[in-house]
Amino acid sequence: MSGHSKWATIKHKKAATDAKRGQLFTKLIKEITVAARHGGNPDSNPRLRVAIERAKEASMPADNIDRAVKKGTGELEGVSYEDVTLEGYGPSGVAIYIEALSDNKNRTTSEVRTIFTKKGGNMAGAGSVSWMFEKKGYIVVSKKTIDEDRLMSIVLDAGAEDMVVEEENFAVKTSPADFYKVKKALDDNSVKIESAEITLVPKSTVKVLGEDAKRVLDLVNSLEEHGDVQNVYANFDIPDELLKE
Repeated sequence: MSGHSKWATIKHKKAATDAKRGQLFTKLIKEITVAARHGGNPDSNPRLRVAIERAKEASMPADNIDRAVKKGTGELEGVSYEDVTLEGYGPSGVAIYIEALSDNKNRTTSEVRTIFTKKGGNMAGAGSVSWMFEKKGYIVVSKKTIDEDRLMSIVLDAGAEDMVVEEENFAVKTSPADFYKVKKALDDNSVKIESAEITLVPKSTVKVLGEDAKRVLDLVNSLEEHGDVQNVYANFDIPDELLKE
């Protein structure tokens, strides 16, 4: 888990910058549209609920969210996207799992393979690395915000599975089903959250240092910048000082 909370926080803050450029809005609209195919009511559609919450966090206008939902449910005409998952390895054998949404799977796969090749990684077959990750609710709280014992009491009473004490943060893990209950308990107790998401958490990590660490981060950032890529998950353990750079 070490390094994962720092990376989650960095990505959360980076999202605010992406939103200003419009890149994040485009990705979120795709996600909302695809999620809404399974029903336009977020109360009964967890994937849509998560997508809408992320859009609201990024300050996306309500009209944009509403249009994306209607495109997904078929009330408005829109481009048809499909889910694409891709897998591979980065420097030092870091496992990388990618979730994308595309209107042309072959094009997306080809472009992602090119990024892997240019950045010192390689694509792998389906199932090669997916088993190394598990879906969890993941909430990061700064140590500056709250005492460890109080936070432990709040999250465990709300149903959290585990809380890990890291260098600068507390990392709280939940089952996907209990994520919103734990997050609500933190909100109700006025606990500031650095980042909160339902994500894929690595079951084990690979320690990466020096130039390889920089190469891994360069690869992950390049993959995340691709227009079709929604999420990139990796099992690296990189020291906080390198992540901050």
